[in-house]
Amino acid sequence: MPQRSVRTVLVVLFDDVQSLDVTGPVEVFAGAALQTRDGGPGAYRIRTASLDGAPVRTSSGLTLVPDAALADEPAPHTLLVPGGQGTRAPDPRLIKWLRENAPRAERLVSVCTGALLLAAAGLLDGRRVTTHWVVTDHLARTYPAVEVDPDPIYLRDGNVATSAGVTSGIDLALALVEEDLGRDIALTIARHLVVFLRRPGNQAQFSAQLAAQTAQREPLREVQQWITEHPGDDLSVESLAERARLSPRHFSRAFQSETGTTPGRYVDRVRLEHARRLLEDSTDGIEEISRTCGYGTPEAMRRAFVKSLGTPPMEYRRRFHAPAQPARPRPAR
Repeated sequence: MPQRSVRTVLVVLFDDVQSLDVTGPVEVFAGAALQTRDGGPGAYRIRTASLDGAPVRTSSGLTLVPDAALADEPAPHTLLVPGGQGTRAPDPRLIKWLRENAPRAERLVSVCTGALLLAAAGLLDGRRVTTHWVVTDHLARTYPAVEVDPDPIYLRDGNVATSAGVTSGIDLALALVEEDLGRDIALTIARHLVVFLRRPGNQAQFSAQLAAQTAQREPLREVQQWITEHPGDDLSVESLAERARLSPRHFSRAFQSETGTTPGRYVDRVRLEHARRLLEDSTDGIEEISRTCGYGTPEAMRRAFVKSLGTPPMEYRRRFHAPAQPARPRPAR
C-alpha cells in the first residue's frame, strides 16, 4: 500500500502555558501516529518549540523541554498555539514570529486563549473564532476585526481552527484527526483516552443550566430544576408561573431578571440539549424523542435542530450517535 504522507504538528511553547492545552492535543495526534496501519512512520510527526529552544514552565509548575527553537523549525502542516496565563502579556518576539511564520502553515490551530496570540499577530482578522468563555468579550473588544462566537467548543473557518477552554482542545484535535484519517482512527483514539469522539464543535461551552444563571429565589430555582427533569411536560409560561405561585407576567419578569434569559428560551435550550443526548446515546426513534422532549411532532423538533444547529435530527444522529459497544465475555469460573 502507498505510504501516508506525514503531517508535521508544531506546538508552540512559552512560559505560563496551560499544560493540558499542550498535552491534550499532543496525545491525540500521537495516538493517531500509532494507529496507522500501512507500515509508514505515522500520520503525524509532533514537534515542540519555544522562542529560544529553552525549557518553559507551565502555569501549573510543570517544566516542558522543547525539541527546538521556533526559528529552526520549517513550516509545519499544522501549527498549534496553546493558551494559558502566558497569553496575557506575551513576549513581543513570539507575536512577531507568529505574524511572519504562521501563515506558512497549512493549518492554524489555537486552544483556549491561544486565540489571543493569533489575534495579536493579525491572523484572525475577518475570521469567525471562539476561545475560552472568560476572555471572549476581551477578544472581541481588543480585536474588533475578529468575529468572536462565545458559544461553540470549537470552530473551523477555512484553514484556521479555534477551540474553547482546555479539554475542548482534545475535541478539536479528534475532529482534525477524523478529517485527516477517518472516523475509525479518531474513534479508536477517543476510546483509548476515554473521551467522547462525538462531541460536536457547535456544542455549547455550557449546558442549558450552566449557560443561564441560577435564580436567587427558591421557587424560581425549583422551576428551573423542574424544567430540566420534565422537558416533555407542559412548560408554558402559565404552567410554570402556577408552579412558582406567581402571576405569568410577574414570573416572566422575575425569571429573566434572575437567570438572564426568558422562560421560553430556557425551555428551548433544555429540550434541545435533552434531544441531543437521546439522539447520541439511545436507539429511540425520532417520533418518540420528539414527544419525550416536548416537541410534540418530529417536524417541530426538526425545525428546532435546523434553527439552532444547522442540521436535522437524523443527520445529527448519523454523525454523533455512539456505536453500541460489544458485550465483554464473562470470565470462565
